Amino acid sequence: MIFLILSLAIQVALIIHVIRTGRNQLWILAIALLPGAGPLAYVVAELLPELFGSRGARRASRQVRRIIDPDRDLREASAAVEVSGNVDARRRLGEQLYQRGDYAQAIAVYTTGLRGVFEHDPTLLAGLARAQFAAGDFGAARSALERLREHDPGAFSPDIGLLFARTLEEGGDTAGALAQYAAIAPGYPGAEARLRHALLVRRLGDPAEATRMLRELLRTAELAPAHYRRAQAEWLDRAARELGRESS
Repeated sequence: MIFLILSLAIQVALIIHVIRTGRNQLWILAIALLPGAGPLAYVVAELLPELFGSRGARRASRQVRRIIDPDRDLREASAAVEVSGNVDARRRLGEQLYQRGDYAQAIAVYTTGLRGVFEHDPTLLAGLARAQFAAGDFGAARSALERLREHDPGAFSPDIGLLFARTLEEGGDTAGALAQYAAIAPGYPGAEARLRHALLVRRLGDPAEATRMLRELLRTAELAPAHYRRAQAEWLDRAARELGRESS
């Protein structure tokens, strides 16, 4: 009985805190309907970051908020676009839509931002190309990336260079893709570019060279720090599987 009364008192106190501090009203439902998990989630997501402000507390807070209110970031990004409409607001909204797989809406957000003084904005062009690639519109993605390279070559980062190579490959320009992979793979900060380069070489009819490239990729990884191998495990494992498939 004492535990029940104490639990109820904590719920009431937290609900009052939600109302007084103007928190999201969904917290009231969570606290009231989930006597154990709701109050705990509220404390982790809202109170601990205020009390301690540590990076771990903020990370835990974001994770709990995503569970309780998964559309919060999307609503905030949409509101920011309505209020300011600036590049950063559109980037945030475009990323939220992209992460949800709503590529058509993401494309619309980026496209409507590419006007006036922001006609060739590199952030919006890069986001547009990623969304177009994910939607399977490789011709449009290629145009956006070529436009980006023309107007701001410095914004053509290694990741954008890899996206361009993949866009060329998926769009059927294998010669262009091969040249792009060859240009970026040696300096790319990860194993993905070299792996994709080797696989395209094999697809174009040179399995011996592809095998050499894959072996070199794995040999280089063995000499790299452990954290690199952990971070690149997906691509290194795939390279090993591709080698195993060739030898079988």
